[in-house]
Amino acid sequence: MTRFRKRRKTVVVSFAEHEADILANLLRNLVELLYDGMPPRATESSDPLAALLDSDGPTAPPEDVVLQRLLPNAYSGDDQASAEFRRFTERGLRDGKASDAKRVLAALEDTDADEIALEHDEQLAWLRALNDLRLAIGTRLGIEDEDDYATWEKLPDDDPRRLTYDLYDWLGYLQSALLHNMRP
Repeated sequence: MTRFRKRRKTVVVSFAEHEADILANLLRNLVELLYDGMPPRATESSDPLAALLDSDGPTAPPEDVVLQRLLPNAYSGDDQASAEFRRFTERGLRDGKASDAKRVLAALEDTDADEIALEHDEQLAWLRALNDLRLAIGTRLGIEDEDDYATWEKLPDDDPRRLTYDLYDWLGYLQSALLHNMRP
């Protein structure tokens, strides 16, 4: 069973082996989803200003509903403003989300220890990655608000959606436990 505990300014997490493997697989899938279908950059520049002003990003919302949830339109009701905003920001948002997921993945894969100590900036990356995973799974399940939880909790064990909901619920536990241990 996953355990979180506070040790000075770090949070220490320990997973059962199968739990770490499950989380790592979910993170790999998230990274793949974030980069799936994303065209390569038109130009690579060593100029920091050119990189900052990079404007070769997509202007249309992603087709996948999970990506639409992770990368929503910035301006509801103004498609032109949303397209322009997306053109300048979507690559960076995808890169940031993938970076957080890869950071958690590296911590899970690169340790032989039974425990992973998370400094403050790592804790925030873990929270963001866990949140993205929950949003992705919740979107696939069609969970839209808290009223849906009662329905999902009543699913019979043989319902094929049950395992996916249990993963969604477990990720919520991980988020909550991490947040609880981050408090001063």
